[in-house]
Amino acid sequence: MTDSTDETLQTVRTAFARLARENPGLTDIDHKIMRAFEQLMLGRPAITDGRTSAVNICAEAGVSRASYYRSRVAKVIKEIFNSPAVHRPETDELRQEITRLKQSGAQLRRDKSAEIRELRATVAAYANQIQVLALRNADLEKDAQLLRAQLDGRDAGVIMQLREPGQPGAEPQLTEP
Repeated sequence: MTDSTDETLQTVRTAFARLARENPGLTDIDHKIMRAFEQLMLGRPAITDGRTSAVNICAEAGVSRASYYRSRVAKVIKEIFNSPAVHRPETDELRQEITRLKQSGAQLRRDKSAEIRELRATVAAYANQIQVLALRNADLEKDAQLLRAQLDGRDAGVIMQLREPGQPGAEPQLTEP
């Protein structure tokens, strides 16, 4: 046994001894509950999965939950659990750690989903901007071709206005000098 298990067992036995001194008429049910609780605290369950719960204590002791809750031992067990010196069995600590890790994992999944939604929105915004820029680039390429044609002298003596002011992408119109 580890030191913490020894300390816990000592705390449990001390509490039960105090209960027996203060209440000399403890019943067989009370003694069964105390033995079952000690077995669970030692991590040696005979019937249950080892969790230190009222249901498991009752199952290990072979008593009903009503008998457990009527027993004076139930109050002492509750005090034992509230004591900071008492360490629960390793299985209980591991179950608590599993619960904490599951909650942490769920939070991480929620955070990841939110981040993915945000990134998808950003990608959509960038795609829209790329589309606008591609259209504008096509317009500029078209204008560049027309200007190159004018500079090559193919249309000598003709000056063309490429766009009307305020009309992006308008067809160029021919004007005479």
